[in-house]
Amino acid sequence: MIPIFISGPAVEPITLEEMKAYLRVDADDATQDDLIAGLIRAARLMIEAASRRILIEQSWRVVMDRWPADGTILLPLSPLIAIDGITVTDASGNPSDVPASAFETDALSDPPRIAVADVPEPGKPRNGISIALRAGYGATPEAVPATLKLAIRILVAQWFENRGDVIGEQILPPEALALVAPLQRVRL
Repeated sequence: MIPIFISGPAVEPITLEEMKAYLRVDADDATQDDLIAGLIRAARLMIEAASRRILIEQSWRVVMDRWPADGTILLPLSPLIAIDGITVTDASGNPSDVPASAFETDALSDPPRIAVADVPEPGKPRNGISIALRAGYGATPEAVPATLKLAIRILVAQWFENRGDVIGEQILPPEALALVAPLQRVRL
């Protein structure tokens, strides 16, 4: 099972204005604003990696070779917003949509799962099944848990204050790790 990123979030969990206020940066300098915006994006990616959760709504595709023997697909992305469609590719390379009645989505379980029944087998030997989905806490910053947003702020502040300095081998500061830990998704 391979997750493929399709499109990113329309917004970040923290706005540039919120981050500038947190950093106590008053100046309107385009170079400084670009730096802070880049740090916000990088920090979101780091917090997503540490928590193993998607923060803001993103589109992904998950491809698989075969259906699981027990008919249950455990998705590698969480939290799940929706399954937008499932396609199966035949031996000629023609994709066909799996009807919504052939699968049931359980977005509340962790990891999210899809139960399939009476679905056609793919004809392609590799990546014959494609699942289009949207994952994240929601489409707006308000949907993201406050502790994860604070972890982003802490990480951006550390990077902003220590530009060019090597702090050590620890990826996230202990304060940010402590905020991420309660929401961290368990590895399978």
